[in-house]
Amino acid sequence: DKEVSLSAHLLEVFIFPLAQLKLLLFIFAANQNLCFKVVLTAGSIGSVQILERSGVGNADILERLGITAKCHLIGVGENLQDHLQLRMIYKVNDSASTLNKVQASLFGKAMIGMEYILNRSGPMSMAPSQLGAFAYSDERHVRANVQYHIQPLSLEKFGDDLHPFNAFTASVSNLRPTSRGSVHITSPNLDSCPQINLNYLCTEEDKKVAVESLNLTRRIINSEAFKAYEPSEYKPGKEFVTDQDLVHAAGNIGTTIFHPVGTCKMGNNDDKMAVLDSQLRVRGVTGLRIADASVMPTITSGNTAAPTMMIAETLSEIILQEC
Repeated sequence: DKEVSLSAHLLEVFIFPLAQLKLLLFIFAANQNLCFKVVLTAGSIGSVQILERSGVGNADILERLGITAKCHLIGVGENLQDHLQLRMIYKVNDSASTLNKVQASLFGKAMIGMEYILNRSGPMSMAPSQLGAFAYSDERHVRANVQYHIQPLSLEKFGDDLHPFNAFTASVSNLRPTSRGSVHITSPNLDSCPQINLNYLCTEEDKKVAVESLNLTRRIINSEAFKAYEPSEYKPGKEFVTDQDLVHAAGNIGTTIFHPVGTCKMGNNDDKMAVLDSQLRVRGVTGLRIADASVMPTITSGNTAAPTMMIAETLSEIILQEC
């Protein structure tokens, strides 16, 4: 007989001092008050916003926004990491059948729809990336340090229509970026967008890996196996040759692969930037834990969904042991 509220936006966690402890008593969401221990799972962007609107975070940032700091934690919103994907696009001849070509006509779109309706197969049944691979961007690396996602389609940016020409996308990501960014609220208002600074390619190592990755992809595409398809580099373009050119090109074609992590990281007691302890408890706040990708101190060398699920599974076991 408990009602589950869907599509509710969490405005604030109410925290009250009790015997020198910060005791979490209430959550205010969709005009409801809830009284129990709480686990935040709003992600690396959302969990930070909830904490900061609730007065948990860097006191200097909060007080500039008129929010009373109830628990001063300078690491909230810092340490933001993501896998930057460099989306190289290659035009190919008509001997290759890409989705750009297949869906270019109404008949093609209709056939895609019918194949799914009748057989639950075809393009509508598949993820965009049909091929994945791990690779070394250069021999200097001791283990695979980049990941490929290959899509039989191309577009200028997410949300746009597919290109009118036959092409595929070879997306390559640095698995262990050294660049660090941040995310913070800009207002106590729930509807205000946060300020997200990803700081991609802000370290020399990340720039070097980007150059290596673009050159590696070019070597692969120029190999004998691809000659029959006459690949022609559409993005970033053959005119980008020198290392400096390629760093600039990486900035042009690079985009998020939607793996933000690290903004409420766990850590040792002597780590000033750690927001959580080893049991995923928010430091200085009783009854509040976090179980999402924001708890990762360092981004995983691959997709982040499964590791995040394991974080949640581990915390569920911890909570059950405490009951």
